Amino acid sequence: MDKKLHIIGGGMAGSEAAWQAAEMGVPVVLHEMRPAVGTFAHRTGHFAEMVCSNSFRSDDDERNAVGLLHWEMGAAGGLIMETARAHRLPAGGALAVDRDPFAEAVTARLLAHPLISAEYGEIAELPVEGNWIIATGPLTSGALAQSIRAETGAESLAFFDAIAPIVYAESVDMSVAWMQSRYDKGETEEEQTAYMNCPMDREQYYAFIDALLAADKTEFHEGETAGYFDGCLPIEVMAERGRETLRFGPMKPVGLTNPHTGVKPYAVVQLRRDNKLGTLYNIVGFQTKMKYGAQTDVFKMIPGLHEASFARLGGIHRNTFINSPTLLDAQMRLKSRPNIRFAGQVTGVEGYVESAAMGLLAGRMAAAELLGREVSPPPPDTAMGALITHITGGAEAKTFQPMNVNFGLFPPIDAKGGRKGRKDRYKAYTDRAKESFQAWLAAM
Repeated sequence: MDKKLHIIGGGMAGSEAAWQAAEMGVPVVLHEMRPAVGTFAHRTGHFAEMVCSNSFRSDDDERNAVGLLHWEMGAAGGLIMETARAHRLPAGGALAVDRDPFAEAVTARLLAHPLISAEYGEIAELPVEGNWIIATGPLTSGALAQSIRAETGAESLAFFDAIAPIVYAESVDMSVAWMQSRYDKGETEEEQTAYMNCPMDREQYYAFIDALLAADKTEFHEGETAGYFDGCLPIEVMAERGRETLRFGPMKPVGLTNPHTGVKPYAVVQLRRDNKLGTLYNIVGFQTKMKYGAQTDVFKMIPGLHEASFARLGGIHRNTFINSPTLLDAQMRLKSRPNIRFAGQVTGVEGYVESAAMGLLAGRMAAAELLGREVSPPPPDTAMGALITHITGGAEAKTFQPMNVNFGLFPPIDAKGGRKGRKDRYKAYTDRAKESFQAWLAAM
């Protein structure tokens, strides 16, 4: 029996799976088609390249489900989380990273591991023999996707994932914009001033919405449908849902004070640092399907960005995932071919952190099986346990859609209810989860 573990895909999930399995003593071959076969979204051949945001989102492990997932991954010796913390950038209460050094560091750690080797080139079909993890993410190659569809007998599910634009910091007019995190969040001045803020008054806001709605958009190919994931909606789709929608979403003006005027803005566009040098900032929540020419015209209407230069404009791509609740068992194995596991975004979790977490579990489960034992999934009252439960049977298969980690996936807890008791209730969730996760680790 081949005791090697083969992993297809060197993104967040594949990188984490490789690290976890190798650390358990199992030889790993990490297969990555880049740079031999590129994608429209990737720029390098590095493992764990961040193609959209540079943020791992909230780092609050006491009252936020994503922050709790950060904590669990750290407790389990996660490579992605350790490397993210080593390359973090000021971002208020979020964990944002310097994306290129982050990916370079992950790549170096993996290639330096004595039990990990890399093979480059596309794998076009599901392997018949050996032990495999498919962690190809939302940009699974067409040939492999077709092989997966042929095996599962189901049409691929898909939504469209949009990429936010990146601006050169030096091109932002700081006589209009200012630096501040919402509610001055963060323990240091650098954290409390982590975001650029571009204010709009009422007239400017509605002019922006009008331009946004009228702008030329990317058209979908015949037969494609735009089933967007609500956590990553293009801004024009949000605007179509109501003219006030953006003011209560990414452009909400709460927790911010304009030092130039002392007047509360009607709406605010925030930009978050995208690299350690502070030369690049991405426009928070501004995923878009506008055509490039329209993007520059519309975004330059934002006060402070009238002379902005863009390092990257927004984009949109098809994101495929399998119907995991019907196809995978509790060990993330494909029921029809139990030598194959799936991990990461292709399973229907959404986000860098969630993808890496499912890679962590898949790597541990696959390695344990090769070592002649079994690792049970974490309890469902943990963040990782809630996610794996969701994708392997907890979700309704007929309406299965990509999901971020959230407390709605956790078993209910007896704590104070109502809006005033929300913080106490979330703290109760995280306290319970940490105790449960530590017990799970100790039993391995």
